[in-house]
Amino acid sequence: MATLEHFPEDMERPETTVDGNRLTLLPGGRERLQLLIEMIEGAKQRVSLFYYIFTDDLSGRQVRDALIDACNRQVHVTLIVDAFGSATTPSTFFEPLIDAGARFGWFGAKRSTRYLIRNHQKMAIVDGKRAMVGGFNCEHGYFIFPDDAQGWSDLGVLVRGPLAADLQHWYDGMAAWTLGTRQTFRQLRALVRRWQPPESGAMWLMGGPTRHLNGWARRLKVDLEKASRVDMVAAYFSPGLGMIRRLRHIARRGKAWLVLAAKSDNRMTISAARHLYARMLRSGVEIFEFQPVRLHMKLYVIDDIVYLGSANFDKRSLFLNLEVMLRVRDARFAEDCRQLIATMTAQSRAIDEARFRAMRGPLASLRWWFAYQIVGVLDYTVTRRLNFRRETRR
Repeated sequence: MATLEHFPEDMERPETTVDGNRLTLLPGGRERLQLLIEMIEGAKQRVSLFYYIFTDDLSGRQVRDALIDACNRQVHVTLIVDAFGSATTPSTFFEPLIDAGARFGWFGAKRSTRYLIRNHQKMAIVDGKRAMVGGFNCEHGYFIFPDDAQGWSDLGVLVRGPLAADLQHWYDGMAAWTLGTRQTFRQLRALVRRWQPPESGAMWLMGGPTRHLNGWARRLKVDLEKASRVDMVAAYFSPGLGMIRRLRHIARRGKAWLVLAAKSDNRMTISAARHLYARMLRSGVEIFEFQPVRLHMKLYVIDDIVYLGSANFDKRSLFLNLEVMLRVRDARFAEDCRQLIATMTAQSRAIDEARFRAMRGPLASLRWWFAYQIVGVLDYTVTRRLNFRRETRR
């Protein structure tokens, strides 16, 4: 059984207060599930949830039943799930919640080329005062690590303060689109494009299918171009060569430190990442593969800026999927997050040039190249071309 050496039970969770918002990192799966249910149980007026994956299993039933209890207390409950991510969950699983009075919707249920755009966000908002976001889905495997080696290593953040109300505003727009009748792609693009929060120490950035860079990708690009240090945990890593070039430049002028996956539910994503190792190693980027369990975390620390949320470091999360990322500028919080990454590194395998040469035989190189073409190029190119063709006005 894997141990969560980097997140012992008595560890003080990294926390900071920025612009009146109290932010607490939640690295342990068990505590995330417990807190999520406590938030729902304590709701007075409304609960708003979105999950990419919401599964009919032990944890999924616990959350659903807590939402039903909230409905019975006259709390207004809205749950949206992604039709692609939750495709294996039958509609009958949600019927008791609907019968209790909740609003429920499938994002992307209409079968068209628009179905290739996925809403990859994960969020829970209670009374416009507390919010929890992160990389984890509502599925048992995301809540059992460190107790079970079959789980996922992931991360959440609890937000208490005005940022929760800001996220509720975004959620309401997304819910109106999902539960509406037309659901035009133009409206969805406009929703992402119009999200332009004022500059602040802590702010929500949204990713999504816009013709030009969305807010999340644009800010990340600017921060990387100015950075002298980046520390990153990226479960799925297959960015374009422009992002790789930025990481290489940071390594040359400072330090670039990446913790990537050695185990996953999709081996092709690991192969796609390894296709990019050679050029990064030559520039001094330090690469580590996390060993204990499957990795699902998304945490990016750039100088004194922290990004955390739902977005992977790949083309789909940067440019296509709907994503929610919290950007925090706080030097102490950034250092706390770096300490978290450093302790994960201690349980990872360093990939230096000698080890990489031992891994990189002709067949492996071909397999990695093929995986990157599928994951990093073809999927992105096809989806973007299909979804950005001219729409007929109605």
